[in-house]
Amino acid sequence: MTLILSNDDVARVLTMELTMNALEEAYQQLARGTAVCRPRVDIRIPTRDPQKTYQWGTMEGGSAEAGYFAIRMKSDVVYEVEYEGVRTQEKYCMQPGTFCGLILLMDIQNGEPLALMNDGYLQHMRVGADSAIGVKYMAREGAEVVGMLGSGGMARSHVASFSLVRKVRRIKVFSPTREHREAYAREISEEYGIDVEPVDTPQEVFRGVDIVAGCTDSVRPVIIGDWLEPGTHVTCIGGGMDDAATQRFDRSLRLGSSPAPVGLPQFRLHDENITYEADAPEELRAARPPIERVRGRSHGVIAEDRVVFLEELLSGAKEGRRSGEEVTYSARGNVQGAQFYAVAGKVYELAKAQGLGNHIPTEWLLQDIRD
Repeated sequence: MTLILSNDDVARVLTMELTMNALEEAYQQLARGTAVCRPRVDIRIPTRDPQKTYQWGTMEGGSAEAGYFAIRMKSDVVYEVEYEGVRTQEKYCMQPGTFCGLILLMDIQNGEPLALMNDGYLQHMRVGADSAIGVKYMAREGAEVVGMLGSGGMARSHVASFSLVRKVRRIKVFSPTREHREAYAREISEEYGIDVEPVDTPQEVFRGVDIVAGCTDSVRPVIIGDWLEPGTHVTCIGGGMDDAATQRFDRSLRLGSSPAPVGLPQFRLHDENITYEADAPEELRAARPPIERVRGRSHGVIAEDRVVFLEELLSGAKEGRRSGEEVTYSARGNVQGAQFYAVAGKVYELAKAQGLGNHIPTEWLLQDIRD
C-alpha cells in the first residue's frame, strides 16, 4: 500500500529539531558522495491571461545511505501585484488560496512508491531549518535580537528554528500590511514568550539586531546593504538583496551545491534554479508585462570570493565568522532535492509507525507495460 499524507499528518510527526538533523545529515551524505540531487527546474508557460504565467517546478534527490529518493512537484499560476509600495509574486492552483505541491517518496531498493504527501508544512519547516543551520554556524554566539522582514508562514517557521540555535529574546518585524505584522507580533509573543515589536518601516528592522531574516515574496531587494550594522548575520529566502548588501558580507556560508552530471563537469551549476520558458502566441505578446522575478539566470554563489561551504567549515578547511564585527550571510545553495528525500523519509517512517494517513493500493501506480 502507498501512504497518502496530508499537511495535518505531516505536522503531527515533523518537529523542527528532526528537520534540522535530517538536513545536516543529508548535506554530509552529499559531501561523502553517497547522495545526489539536482538544482530546481522550473517550466514557465504563458496563459491566456497576459498578467499570469503557468509554472511547473520540480526538485529531486536520493541517497544510498538513507535508502530513499524523492521528487517535489509544484503546479502554480504566478503573477505579480503591488500594494503598499511593495511588489510581490503571488501564486495559486485552480483558485486563489489553494495550492498544489506534492512530494513522491520512493524506495531505492525496489523502486516502490512509498508515499505521496502534501509539501506545504514540510516546505516551511525545511526552509526555516536551513536558515537556522546558517545561524548556528555563522551568527554571533550571543545573538538574541532578530529583525524579521515578512509576517507569513516562513516568518513563523524561522522563529521556531532560530530558537533552537540561539536564545531569541526580541524580534522586530515589518510587513507592508499593518494588520499582518501586528497579528504576527501577538501570535509569536504568546507562543514563544518573546518580545515582538511591529515596526512601521523596513529600515527599522535592521537597527540594533543580531540577525536579519528576509522572509517575503517581494520581487525587489529587501536586504539593503546601507542598512546593515556591524556584526549582523543575514538570511534571505525571499526578496533578495541589493548589490551593496553583497559587498557588505565579510563571510558567506553556502550549505551545498548539486554535483555535476556524470561525464559533464562543466555542467556543475551553482544557480539556485534553472528556468525553461515558452513564448506566448504572437497575438498575446504585446499585452504581457515584464516579470521582475525572472531576469536571466538565477543567482549562484553569493560573495563568491568570501564563501565557505558547510563541508569546508565542518572539516576545518575554512573558518566561518572571524570576529563579532563581521557581517555574515548564509544560504542553502541549490541542494533542495536532497532536502526532500531526507525530511520526507523521516516523516514517512514516523507516520507509518503511528498509523497516520490514508492508503491506496500500490498496484494503482504500477503497470505491466515496459517503457
